[in-house]
Amino acid sequence: MVKGIVVGAVAVTALAAGGVGYKVMTKPVFAEVVAAKEVKETVKTPREECEDVAVQHQAPVKDEHRIAGTVVGAVAGGLLGSAIGGGTGKKVATVAGAAAGGYAGNRVQKNLQEKDVQTTTERRCKTVYDTSVKHLGYDVTYRLDGRQDVVRMAFDPGQQIPVKDGKLVLDPPAKN
Repeated sequence: MVKGIVVGAVAVTALAAGGVGYKVMTKPVFAEVVAAKEVKETVKTPREECEDVAVQHQAPVKDEHRIAGTVVGAVAGGLLGSAIGGGTGKKVATVAGAAAGGYAGNRVQKNLQEKDVQTTTERRCKTVYDTSVKHLGYDVTYRLDGRQDVVRMAFDPGQQIPVKDGKLVLDPPAKN
């Protein structure tokens, strides 16, 4: 019986060692690619864009209180008013004409001053963004030894990833 136990133990040990040896001998050469998704990044690059623009500004006013327009208007209004009527009515018409003419002359000079413009050229700049798409690689889902995992690769590996000594070979294939 002892002889049977010893022979049995030797047989089990040999079979176990043979199984381990078989497993070592049959290490996978490729990992199965389940999915490969391209990874991109949108990049915005700022740059300055400038242009020269014609701009109108009101010219500097020399007679702020519009005295010249008021005086010229008052004189013209007074002359027109004195041509109307006679006696006391003539004096009233002259004074009224001078007042109305002074106001009208002031308004005319104001409108002329507002329309008196100078044109200059100004440089106007703004920031604009150029967009581009940068390729980052591929997120590859693979299956190896019954486990599933993800790795980022620089290229699309196709349907398999080579395996050497139990590790993925992530270098691109040599070009012929």
